[in-house]
Amino acid sequence: MSRIHEALKKAEQERALSQPTPRVENSSIILEPAAEPARVIASTSVLVGAAPTLGLNYESLLARCPQTRWNPDPKTMLFFSNDEHRSGTEEFRTLRSRLYQIREKQTLSKLLVTSALPKEGKSFTSANLAQVVVRQHGRRALLIDADLRNPNLHKQLGAQPGPGLAEYLRREGDEFSVIQRGPLENLFFIPAGLNTSNPAELLANGLIKSLLSRLGPLFDWIIIDSPPAVPVSDAALISSECDGVLLVVRSNGTPVDAACRARGEFADRNVVGVVLNGITPELSPYMDYYYSAYGSDAKAESKN
Repeated sequence: MSRIHEALKKAEQERALSQPTPRVENSSIILEPAAEPARVIASTSVLVGAAPTLGLNYESLLARCPQTRWNPDPKTMLFFSNDEHRSGTEEFRTLRSRLYQIREKQTLSKLLVTSALPKEGKSFTSANLAQVVVRQHGRRALLIDADLRNPNLHKQLGAQPGPGLAEYLRREGDEFSVIQRGPLENLFFIPAGLNTSNPAELLANGLIKSLLSRLGPLFDWIIIDSPPAVPVSDAALISSECDGVLLVVRSNGTPVDAACRARGEFADRNVVGVVLNGITPELSPYMDYYYSAYGSDAKAESKN
């Protein structure tokens, strides 16, 4: 009997080995072999042959954002011409240098540019700062018009008004579909977009944080033009996602109490400086001397 029992046991073992491997499962993960690619089913997610999400890189940005035709306003856009000594250009080079000096001591790559009230020059400052950044070899800048209430940057740059930030915040487009690339090398632009009826709600939905975190590694600077700080809360909302705030005030124009209120809106933020806009030659005689002396000499030398 013992020999018969051993023979039956051996036969049962051979049949078991010839059958497919039984399904093994527990409370969190199920492994199921099959002819198709293996599947891992967990309690919180299901992945069936899913490809990993591809990260953004500068090469893909260049490939998917072809250069578009811009018609910049020659009165306000200072660096699209070949005049290196045009009035105002040296002040922006100085501003660029100061920002890089600050950057040596702290993280500073996402910069919000705002003002206390409308028409004080924040868009002018934002656009020309982005331009002077990319005049340095290899530097990349992304300019974003986050003034969804009164967008103006696309007019100064002569670019298309949309699709832009509003479409991205409404999940109607991805990063590639809202970025424009103009004639200046390494300068990219996201306009405000079209048909924005609820700007505060859009800016507060959290997607601008995702946009900045995804695009941040691709650029040396992201410069954001926001609405004025005193009339609306948009600038304060956006500043929470930025490394620093640059305030623009107009000479003989911005009321002192308005400037103080704007500064108070960013009491817990990193205000890196103030730009005094609209200086007349009478108030800045040394800069007038620079342009009349060095500028004239440079032009004379270029003709010889």
